[in-house]
Amino acid sequence: MTIIFIVIALLFIAWGYYRHQCLLKERATLMRDAIRHRDFSFRLPTKGLFSGERALQELLNDMGEDIRKLVAQEEVESWQRLTRVLTHEIMNATAPIQCITQAYLASPHIKGSPYEEGIKTISDTTAGLSHFVNNYRKLTLLPDPVMEDINLAAFCNALSTAYPHIRWHIEVPADIIIHADGNKLRQVFANLIKNAVEANAKCIGIRHLPHPKAGRRKPSSFHKLQVSNDGHVIPDEVAREIFIPFFTTKPQGSGIGLALSRQILLKQKLSLSLRERPISGYNVTFEIEGNWL
Repeated sequence: MTIIFIVIALLFIAWGYYRHQCLLKERATLMRDAIRHRDFSFRLPTKGLFSGERALQELLNDMGEDIRKLVAQEEVESWQRLTRVLTHEIMNATAPIQCITQAYLASPHIKGSPYEEGIKTISDTTAGLSHFVNNYRKLTLLPDPVMEDINLAAFCNALSTAYPHIRWHIEVPADIIIHADGNKLRQVFANLIKNAVEANAKCIGIRHLPHPKAGRRKPSSFHKLQVSNDGHVIPDEVAREIFIPFFTTKPQGSGIGLALSRQILLKQKLSLSLRERPISGYNVTFEIEGNWL
C-alpha cells in the first residue's frame, strides 16, 4: 500500500513538473512572438511561478518596457539625423531659386511678359517647399524643457474646461504632483485632443496609473497616464505608422503632430505610445509613461 502511495505521489509530482515546464515553454513562445513583431510592451503574469522564475519574469517584463522605450528613442533620433541632412540640402537648393525668381519678378522686363506667370509658379512652388522644410525643422530644433512642479489633476481639469463640447472622465488623484514642462505638455495634450475631435470623438478619458511597485516608492510616484477617446478606431496598418514624421491620413494634415509630441516628451525622459488594445469604453488609447517626480 505504501509503495502504491509513493508511486502515485511521484506520478503526481512528475505531472506537476511537466505542466510547469509546459507553462514556461508557452511563456517563451509568447515572448519570442512578441519580440519578432517588435511588440516590447508584453507583461506576462508571475502567478504560479517559483521565486527564482518569478524574479526572472519580472526582469523580462521590465526589460521589455526598457527596450520599447529605447526603440522609440532610436527611431526619433534617426528621424532627427535624417531631417537635419534633408533640410540642409533642400534649403541650399531652394534659397538661390527664391532669390533669382524674386529678382526676375521685380524686373520691368518680366512684368506683363509671357514669362511672368511661369516664373511666379516657380517662386510659389519654391516658397511652398521652404514652408514644408520649416515644418520639418520643427522636429529637430526643440528647445530644452523648462521643468516645474504641476498638479496633475488641476492640469487635466483645466484641459477639460477648454473643450466644453467634449465629455470628460478624469481619474487622477488630487495629490499627484509631476515635474514637467507645462507649456510643452499642454501642446502634447492639445494635439491628442485635436486628433480625437477630428476622429469624431465625443468622450475623452484620462486615467493615472501608479507604478506597479509604488509601495516601495513615494505614494505619488508616476508610472503611466492613459489618454483615451471614443473616436474612430485606428486600423492596424495605420497604427504602425502614426509616429513617422509626415505620415497622415487626413487630406489637410501635416503629419508632424504625433512625431513632434513624442519628441517633446522624450526631451522630458517620457515616452508616448499607442496602446495595442484600448481600455474598455474607448476605441483609442495613448499612453504617456515615465517617472515624473
